[in-house]
Amino acid sequence: MTLRNVCLSAAAVLLLGAGILIGANKFGRPQTVLHIVTVRFKPDTSAEQRQAVIDGVATMAGKVKGIKNVWLKTLKVQGENYNNAFVIEFENEAAFKAYDNDPAHREWEKSYLPVRDRSTTHDVTN
Repeated sequence: MTLRNVCLSAAAVLLLGAGILIGANKFGRPQTVLHIVTVRFKPDTSAEQRQAVIDGVATMAGKVKGIKNVWLKTLKVQGENYNNAFVIEFENEAAFKAYDNDPAHREWEKSYLPVRDRSTTHDVTN
């Protein structure tokens, strides 16, 4: 094998390796906390009441220290007769723990609890 062929083969291997590295999926493992809630509203709850609950999550998020993001548009919910889902992202576990007794959270619950039939909650972090 000639020197030229060896150099071309080495360049091809390097190019292939670079392509694999560039094409590799990149992801992070943030230390934020995701509070994932699925809701089944009571059967007699109006569309306006449901929307007030979801809008209230956004209002509350503006008042509770440590809330980083919210997701409010339900695309799909699994579970028998569940109607909505929302997610609240907290900066860290301390902010998540403080949220439970925050006055804005307690105020939001006044519109949420009377119309909630059942909910499931999943809290996730890294």
